[in-house]
Amino acid sequence: MSTGRGLEGIVAGDTDICSVAQGQLIYRGYEIHDLAENATFEGVAFLLLEGRKPTDAELARFSKELVAERALPTAVTDYLHAAGPMLRQGQSTPTAVPMDVLRSAVSILGNLDPESQDNSAGANLLKSKRLLAKIPTIIGHMQRIIEGKPLVDPATGGDPSLSHAGNLLYLMTGERPSPEAERVTDVSLILYAEHDYNASTFTSRVIAATLSDMHGAITGAIAALKGPLHGGANEAAMEMLREIGDYVDAGHTVDEFMQRAFTEKRKLMGFGHRVYKNGDHRAPILHTLGRKMAEARGPEYLRWFELGEQVQDIMLHQKQIHPNVDFPCGMTYYAMGIPVPQYTPIFVASRVSGWAAHIMEQHANNRLIRPVSNYTGPEITPWNG
Repeated sequence: MSTGRGLEGIVAGDTDICSVAQGQLIYRGYEIHDLAENATFEGVAFLLLEGRKPTDAELARFSKELVAERALPTAVTDYLHAAGPMLRQGQSTPTAVPMDVLRSAVSILGNLDPESQDNSAGANLLKSKRLLAKIPTIIGHMQRIIEGKPLVDPATGGDPSLSHAGNLLYLMTGERPSPEAERVTDVSLILYAEHDYNASTFTSRVIAATLSDMHGAITGAIAALKGPLHGGANEAAMEMLREIGDYVDAGHTVDEFMQRAFTEKRKLMGFGHRVYKNGDHRAPILHTLGRKMAEARGPEYLRWFELGEQVQDIMLHQKQIHPNVDFPCGMTYYAMGIPVPQYTPIFVASRVSGWAAHIMEQHANNRLIRPVSNYTGPEITPWNG
């Protein structure tokens, strides 16, 4: 028996949540360009979790439910404070990064949730909403602790008048975001919300298929998303671009950097995709919005898009490889002043909606996921032979 490496091309199951194809990305029948232009993240989260486009009244109810669940239990804030020294160590050798702390905080939430061991549809939906509401609060409080600043509105988990995206920024900075920053963040969350059987979502479904719980499956998904070949690619892409910026400042060109990278067969983060061979159609949506914001903020921020566009041109013309959504995400978040180590946690604040939808779908029509392997080891040898 033989399979494609990394299960490439293997159909692993059925889903009515998302379709990923060369020409389009669809969430429950709605195409991503339409959603990015006309929906809000709360509306998209409702679509994924409750299975249909919300009415105005349903969206208002859903948003109110999220606001009510934003505040964190004391045990979680105590853990975040305890984790602060691990996160504040020198950049070269931290014992923890924000994704590690977020993963552990979600696990603690599972210990405290009254429905933690209940896998029924109703309990799973309640837990999904609680996680969706609380993960931005974890991220915001964690960033304040890293910076040695007081937590923002811990009793309420932020400002009830702000959207999911706006409140995330507010919790991190202590300042209410501009409408432009709030909208760009909202669109980025929409673009990242769901992507069928990607590595982290498949991880969550494998865990859920054992009839493990929602929090356990989400915790495993966070661990999978951390890797630089998956969610961590947006952080890695921006770090690479900063390296290119330093190289250019030293008197070299972007082309020189790229040719050296090609010669060294270096993995260039934020480019290529297992499915989208002709380009990730999420990328230009975020690139356009991010560049506009960078232009408004000034040359210091626009510079990263100008460098990035040179990199994109070289990759396309010399390697025929397009950027994926992580490349403009890195530049966009950087132009907004978001610390690079929080890029992937913000990804979690979005993708938890897709993960939870898949976990609920798996629990509703479950069969244990247990593939077989192709043994390539030695022939049988007697132990005492």
